[in-house]
Amino acid sequence: MTETPGPKGAGSPGADPVQPTDDVPAEGGAGAARAALARARAAAAAKGLRPGSPAKGRTGSRRRREDGARSGSGADDRDPQPFARTIQRLLTERAWTTPVAVGGVMGRWDQIVGEEVAAHCVPETFADRVLTVRADSTAWATQVRLLAPTVLARLTEELGSGVVVKLVVKGPSGPSWKRGYRSVQGGRGPRDTYG
Repeated sequence: MTETPGPKGAGSPGADPVQPTDDVPAEGGAGAARAALARARAAAAAKGLRPGSPAKGRTGSRRRREDGARSGSGADDRDPQPFARTIQRLLTERAWTTPVAVGGVMGRWDQIVGEEVAAHCVPETFADRVLTVRADSTAWATQVRLLAPTVLARLTEELGSGVVVKLVVKGPSGPSWKRGYRSVQGGRGPRDTYG
Protein backbone atom coordinates (compact mmCIF):
# COMPACT_ATOMS: atom_id res chain seq x y z
CA MET A 1 0.00 0.00 0.00
CA THR A 2 1.34 3.38 -0.93
CA GLU A 3 1.01 6.42 1.15
CA THR A 4 -0.53 9.46 -0.27
CA PRO A 5 1.80 12.40 -0.32
CA GLY A 6 0.79 15.00 2.19
CA PRO A 7 2.37 17.88 3.99
CA LYS A 8 5.44 16.92 5.96
CA GLY A 9 5.40 17.86 9.61
CA ALA A 10 7.99 20.14 11.10
CA GLY A 11 9.27 17.36 13.31
CA SER A 12 9.61 14.71 10.60
CA PRO A 13 12.96 14.00 8.99
CA GLY A 14 13.57 15.79 5.76
CA ALA A 15 11.05 18.50 6.52
CA ASP A 16 11.47 21.81 4.76
CA PRO A 17 12.17 24.79 7.02
CA VAL A 18 9.15 26.93 7.62
CA GLN A 19 9.16 29.94 5.33
CA PRO A 20 6.26 32.06 6.49
CA THR A 21 4.97 34.84 4.38
CA ASP A 22 2.70 37.69 5.24
CA ASP A 23 -0.24 36.15 3.38
CA VAL A 24 -0.01 32.76 5.15
CA PRO A 25 -0.91 32.97 8.86
CA ALA A 26 1.34 31.10 11.29
CA GLU A 27 -0.09 28.38 13.47
CA GLY A 28 -0.28 28.58 17.29
CA GLY A 29 2.41 29.84 19.72
CA ALA A 30 5.43 27.97 18.35
CA GLY A 31 4.49 28.73 14.79
CA ALA A 32 4.14 32.44 15.57
CA ALA A 33 7.60 32.48 17.13
CA ARG A 34 9.10 30.73 14.11
CA ALA A 35 7.41 33.17 11.79
CA ALA A 36 8.70 36.20 13.76
CA LEU A 37 12.23 34.77 13.80
CA ALA A 38 12.12 34.10 10.09
CA ARG A 39 10.95 37.68 9.41
CA ALA A 40 13.77 39.07 11.57
CA ARG A 41 16.35 36.93 9.76
CA ALA A 42 15.02 38.03 6.39
CA ALA A 43 15.17 41.70 7.43
CA ALA A 44 18.74 41.28 8.69
CA ALA A 45 19.79 39.52 5.50
CA ALA A 46 18.27 42.34 3.47
CA LYS A 47 20.44 44.81 5.41
CA GLY A 48 23.53 42.67 4.85
CA LEU A 49 23.89 41.64 8.48
CA ARG A 50 24.94 38.21 9.63
CA PRO A 51 24.22 36.56 12.97
CA GLY A 52 26.81 37.52 15.61
CA SER A 53 28.14 40.56 13.73
CA PRO A 54 27.93 43.94 15.45
CA ALA A 55 25.33 46.32 14.14
CA LYS A 56 26.67 48.93 11.74
CA GLY A 57 26.64 52.55 12.78
CA ARG A 58 25.79 51.91 16.43
CA THR A 59 27.82 53.58 19.13
CA GLY A 60 26.52 51.36 21.90
CA SER A 61 25.56 52.90 25.20
CA ARG A 62 28.16 55.64 24.83
CA ARG A 63 27.59 58.89 23.01
CA ARG A 64 30.22 61.31 21.80
CA ARG A 65 30.42 64.66 23.55
CA GLU A 66 31.28 67.91 21.83
CA ASP A 67 34.97 67.64 22.79
CA GLY A 68 35.26 64.16 21.24
CA ALA A 69 35.40 62.26 24.54
CA ARG A 70 32.96 59.46 25.16
CA SER A 71 30.32 59.59 27.82
CA GLY A 72 28.93 56.49 29.44
CA SER A 73 28.18 54.79 32.68
CA GLY A 74 31.77 55.03 33.92
CA ALA A 75 32.84 57.70 36.39
CA ASP A 76 34.32 60.89 34.96
CA ASP A 77 35.00 64.50 36.02
CA ARG A 78 31.43 65.58 35.29
CA ASP A 79 29.99 63.33 37.99
CA PRO A 80 29.34 64.68 41.50
CA GLN A 81 32.61 64.66 43.43
CA PRO A 82 33.31 64.46 47.17
CA PHE A 83 33.72 67.92 48.70
CA ALA A 84 37.24 67.28 50.03
CA ARG A 85 38.50 66.17 46.60
CA THR A 86 36.97 69.24 44.95
CA ILE A 87 38.56 71.62 47.47
CA GLN A 88 41.95 69.90 47.13
CA ARG A 89 41.78 70.18 43.32
CA LEU A 90 40.86 73.87 43.62
CA LEU A 91 43.78 74.55 45.99
CA THR A 92 46.20 72.79 43.66
CA GLU A 93 44.95 74.48 40.47
CA ARG A 94 45.08 77.97 42.01
CA ALA A 95 48.39 77.40 43.84
CA TRP A 96 46.75 78.19 47.17
CA THR A 97 48.25 75.22 49.01
CA THR A 98 50.97 77.20 50.82
CA PRO A 99 48.81 80.18 51.87
CA VAL A 100 46.13 77.82 53.19
CA ALA A 101 48.73 75.82 55.13
CA VAL A 102 50.15 79.02 56.64
CA GLY A 103 46.63 80.15 57.47
CA GLY A 104 46.14 76.88 59.32
CA VAL A 105 49.32 77.55 61.27
CA MET A 106 48.11 81.04 62.19
CA GLY A 107 44.90 79.50 63.44
CA ARG A 108 46.87 77.06 65.62
CA TRP A 109 49.55 79.56 66.67
CA ASP A 110 49.14 78.85 70.39
CA GLN A 111 49.66 75.09 69.81
CA ILE A 112 52.83 75.69 67.79
CA VAL A 113 54.66 78.27 69.94
CA GLY A 114 53.03 77.53 73.28
CA GLU A 115 50.30 79.32 75.19
CA GLU A 116 52.63 81.70 77.06
CA VAL A 117 54.35 83.03 73.93
CA ALA A 118 51.04 83.12 72.02
CA ALA A 119 49.50 85.26 74.76
CA HIS A 120 52.08 88.00 74.06
CA CYS A 121 52.88 87.52 70.36
CA VAL A 122 50.46 87.07 67.44
CA PRO A 123 51.10 86.47 63.72
CA GLU A 124 50.20 89.38 61.45
CA THR A 125 51.15 88.68 57.85
CA PHE A 126 52.76 86.10 55.60
CA ALA A 127 54.27 87.23 52.30
CA ASP A 128 57.22 86.04 50.20
CA ARG A 129 58.04 83.22 52.65
CA VAL A 130 58.39 85.76 55.51
CA LEU A 131 56.13 85.49 58.56
CA THR A 132 55.66 88.73 60.49
CA VAL A 133 54.57 88.58 64.13
CA ARG A 134 53.82 91.39 66.58
CA ALA A 135 54.65 91.30 70.29
CA ASP A 136 52.68 93.30 72.85
CA SER A 137 55.82 94.68 74.55
CA THR A 138 59.43 95.32 73.64
CA ALA A 139 60.54 92.73 76.22
CA TRP A 140 58.43 90.03 74.55
CA ALA A 141 59.62 91.15 71.11
CA THR A 142 63.20 90.62 72.27
CA GLN A 143 62.30 87.24 73.76
CA VAL A 144 60.61 86.04 70.54
CA ARG A 145 63.60 87.24 68.48
CA LEU A 146 65.79 85.00 70.64
CA LEU A 147 63.33 82.11 70.08
CA ALA A 148 63.16 82.70 66.30
CA PRO A 149 65.33 79.68 65.32
CA THR A 150 63.17 77.39 67.48
CA VAL A 151 59.94 78.84 66.06
CA LEU A 152 61.26 78.47 62.49
CA ALA A 153 62.19 74.84 63.17
CA ARG A 154 58.68 74.18 64.52
CA LEU A 155 57.13 75.87 61.44
CA THR A 156 59.31 73.70 59.19
CA GLU A 157 57.96 70.61 60.96
CA GLU A 158 54.39 71.79 60.45
CA LEU A 159 54.59 73.16 56.89
CA GLY A 160 57.61 71.56 55.29
CA SER A 161 60.99 72.91 54.30
CA GLY A 162 61.22 76.29 52.59
CA VAL A 163 57.67 77.52 53.25
CA VAL A 164 58.65 80.00 56.00
CA VAL A 165 62.30 81.03 55.75
CA LYS A 166 62.31 84.17 57.88
CA LEU A 167 60.53 85.34 61.02
CA VAL A 168 60.20 89.10 61.52
CA VAL A 169 59.27 90.18 65.04
CA LYS A 170 57.82 93.65 65.57
CA GLY A 171 57.28 95.37 68.88
CA PRO A 172 54.24 97.31 69.93
CA SER A 173 53.33 100.16 67.62
CA GLY A 174 53.56 103.64 69.05
CA PRO A 175 51.03 106.38 68.51
CA SER A 176 51.08 108.19 65.20
CA TRP A 177 51.33 111.96 65.03
CA LYS A 178 50.49 112.07 61.35
CA ARG A 179 47.14 113.71 60.96
CA GLY A 180 45.53 115.31 57.96
CA TYR A 181 46.36 115.19 54.27
CA ARG A 182 49.64 117.09 54.50
CA SER A 183 52.49 115.73 56.54
CA VAL A 184 56.23 116.18 56.24
CA GLN A 185 58.09 113.15 54.94
CA GLY A 186 61.34 112.49 56.80
CA GLY A 187 60.70 115.19 59.40
CA ARG A 188 61.90 114.93 62.97
CA GLY A 189 58.62 113.36 64.05
CA PRO A 190 57.19 113.58 67.55
CA ARG A 191 60.30 115.17 69.02
CA ASP A 192 59.30 118.46 67.35
CA THR A 193 56.18 118.54 69.48
CA TYR A 194 57.97 118.23 72.79
CA GLY A 195 60.78 120.74 72.06
